[in-house]
Amino acid sequence: MSVPQDHLNRPVAVIGAGTLGRRIALMFATRGGKVHIVDPTAQAGAEAVDYVREQLPTVAASVPSGSPGSVEYIQDQASAVRGAWLVVEAVPEILDLKKKVFAQLDTQADADAIVASNSSSYASRLFTEDCETRDRMLNTHFYMPPASTALDVMSNGHTSQEVLDFVLRTFPEYGLHPFLCRKESTGFIFNRIWAAIKREALEVVAEGVSVPEDIDQMFVLNFGTKAGPFRMMDQVGLDVVLDIEEHYQKENPNLPEGPITVLRKYVDAGKLGVKSGAGFYDDYPKQG
Repeated sequence: MSVPQDHLNRPVAVIGAGTLGRRIALMFATRGGKVHIVDPTAQAGAEAVDYVREQLPTVAASVPSGSPGSVEYIQDQASAVRGAWLVVEAVPEILDLKKKVFAQLDTQADADAIVASNSSSYASRLFTEDCETRDRMLNTHFYMPPASTALDVMSNGHTSQEVLDFVLRTFPEYGLHPFLCRKESTGFIFNRIWAAIKREALEVVAEGVSVPEDIDQMFVLNFGTKAGPFRMMDQVGLDVVLDIEEHYQKENPNLPEGPITVLRKYVDAGKLGVKSGAGFYDDYPKQG
């Protein structure tokens, strides 16, 4: 396939207005262009637009040649992706949902548009295998921009080299730092390492060896980070962390049960972390 032409004058579409969807939208609005946010829930879409507009002046100023662009919520997916040079899927980590979205984008997205998934645990091979245009589809896994601008780029096994090269060359224009996975890897690069850290931290709690607050404090003292693994899991959302850990366990049944048991206890109690007002910690602003 041919890579997108005139990308700075074409919109980017982000499917999903959640925590990462809106942050991805923010980064692609830093070069003066348009970003379309798609979500079935109008309230989520409006909140995402508000977030981008609030953060955009500061973030755009930190990007070389950056200037604030525009962001718009469009409920209809087909309309939102029309004309876009890039479409990023950022829906929940549910495989059947991703298959549905990519089957739709297979025909909805412009012929030269790149169609990427922000999935944090699923290789795009798993939900693009039946698509006709899988040579322009791939994983572009973002962490937590604008604070963390690293991202993993991974082929679905059929992604054209031209598309991979274009993404690696173009994303830095938006203040992002892409890193290529040189073979398929569940968890990509950094998340694979992070998964081992958080899994062992959860296992230490499951065994009754320690408690989240003490582990976090030791982590901060030893590594000089701003937060420990439990505070970081609260920021991501414990429901998301649980979905990811269950996916890892399906691929490797030998992993310990303790981490999933701990996570389910909190999720079943409605303690999802920052977004619900309480998780491993209960000092977050309560949601209305």
